[in-house]
Amino acid sequence: MKALLVGDVVGKPGRRILKALLSGIVDRHRIDYVVVNVENAAGGFGITTAIAEELSELPIDCFTSGNHIWDKSDGMAVLDQDRRFLRPANYPAGNPGVGMHVGETPGGIRVATINLEGRVFMKPLESPFEVADRLLDDLDEEVRVVLVDFHAEATSEKQALGFYLDGRVSAVVGTHTHVPTADERVLPQGTAFLTDLGMTGPYESIIGMRVDKVLRRFKLHSPGAFEVAKRDVRLAAVVVDIDETSGSARGIERLLLTDEAS
Repeated sequence: MKALLVGDVVGKPGRRILKALLSGIVDRHRIDYVVVNVENAAGGFGITTAIAEELSELPIDCFTSGNHIWDKSDGMAVLDQDRRFLRPANYPAGNPGVGMHVGETPGGIRVATINLEGRVFMKPLESPFEVADRLLDDLDEEVRVVLVDFHAEATSEKQALGFYLDGRVSAVVGTHTHVPTADERVLPQGTAFLTDLGMTGPYESIIGMRVDKVLRRFKLHSPGAFEVAKRDVRLAAVVVDIDETSGSARGIERLLLTDEAS
C-alpha cells in the first residue's frame, strides 16, 4: 500500500493548494491512505469547525496537529466531535481529543496514525518515547501499518524518535519547523523517516508568515501580529510505500509541488 503524509497546511494559501492538488496526487501515486497536518490551517494558528468541515470534504483519512491546535477556541470542539482530528498524544489527560486514530484503506487495510509532540525547545510534556511505547503496546496486533507524525523543534529529537521506533512502525515524519529536509530514507529495521515534511503554504515567507511582519519582530522585539504570506505556494509531502503484511516500508519519496505542477 501507499500512504501520503502532507506537511503543515498554513492558512488559506495552504488550504487552496491542498484542494487543487490532493486528488491528483492520490490518483497519480495510487495512494491508499492520506494524513495531513492541519494545526496551522486557520490563519496560520489552529483550526476552526468551519475549516474542519471544509477539509473533511477532501480525500483525507486522518488529520494531525501540534502545539497550535489549541489556538482557536472552537478547535476544541473539533477534537471532541471528530476523532480523525488528532492532537499530540503526550498532552496531559483531561485535554480534548485523542492522539491516535485507527482507520482503514478502501482495500480493508487497517492503519494507525499516532501524533506526538517534542519537548526540546517546546513544552515540558510527557516523554514522546514513553507515550509511543504505551500506544504501540495497546494497539491491536493485527494493525501492522503505523504512521507517526512527530511535531517537534529539534532535529536531533526527531531523528532519535525515528531510530527508537525503527522496526516498530511504518513511518516517522517530522512536522512543525515548516522547512522541508532532504534526508528521506528507510532506516535499518524498515521504518521510513524524514526529519521534516516542510509546510504546505507560501514559501515567499518566513515559515509561512509575511517577511516584513517577522522582520519587524526580530528587529524591534515588540509585539505585532503575524500575517500569512501569499506567494510561491507549494505542497510538501511524502509518499511511503509499505508492505501491508509486515508493516515495513519499502521506500519513501519526497514531494514539493507548486500549483502549476498539477
